[in-house]
Amino acid sequence: MKSFAKAWAILGHVFRFIRRDKKAAVGAAILLLLLVVSAFPSWFMPDNPSAEVFTPGFGVSWSHLLGTTSYGQDIFSQLIAGTRQSVTIALLVGLFSTVLSVVIGISAAYLGGWADNSLSMFTDVVLVIPTFPLIIVITSYVRNAGFWLLIFVLVMTGWSYGARQLRVQALSLRNRDYLLAARARGESSLYVIFFELIPPMTSLIVANFLGAALYAVLTAAGLQFVGLGNIQAQSWGTMLYWAQNNAALGTGMALWALAPGAAIALLGSAFALLNYAFDEIGNPALRPV
Repeated sequence: MKSFAKAWAILGHVFRFIRRDKKAAVGAAILLLLLVVSAFPSWFMPDNPSAEVFTPGFGVSWSHLLGTTSYGQDIFSQLIAGTRQSVTIALLVGLFSTVLSVVIGISAAYLGGWADNSLSMFTDVVLVIPTFPLIIVITSYVRNAGFWLLIFVLVMTGWSYGARQLRVQALSLRNRDYLLAARARGESSLYVIFFELIPPMTSLIVANFLGAALYAVLTAAGLQFVGLGNIQAQSWGTMLYWAQNNAALGTGMALWALAPGAAIALLGSAFALLNYAFDEIGNPALRPV
């Protein structure tokens, strides 16, 4: 019960920090807005995003807030529809990458010995591999890579940095009195890791989640832009792909490319602002005076 109370106290501290910190408040507001749009896109879409029924290349108007594509599709509706996949990829990759980072990084630090050496060596190998070229090689073998394959590739290439950070932090906590007391009581290793070691590291774990989500937003959009994702799916990256293939910037349909680019930047900014705010929680030197 004390461990749960400690975890709730930390979460309460984080919530109060978000309310006080302007960067965190802005990032949370942007992310909340995009979560609502991704959860209920039909509330905001004026038309079917796939319907090719409008005048191709039509400019901005009240009926088409961002104009239409060269295929006669409403750009604003595509932007709203693409929010769901882009946000979902960010959240899932952030979640799974963080789970892997926690399991591998904290377990290595707590167990020590050969387990630490093996897991640390595996983490270092993954960490030094050039990430984006590796992703391109993997996805190029599967043209029009599906949603879950994209998630898998991003998770497998995005967990190592967080695992390294968490291992270093766990090493500094491993010999604290409360952990030694828990081991002296005969508590299992799983209990000590999940209920004694992880709660004090909550802010760092959340920061790692936000960093992994930011990585997923930018990398997934880049892959889809070069045609390595499923180009038929509704996402901001595929909007950029089709806009680039139809020379949108040079044919009077600039918003076809600029709108999804701005949306990607907005989502990335939300995660970046929150990430910086949580870095301030874990590192008092970053806090404003």
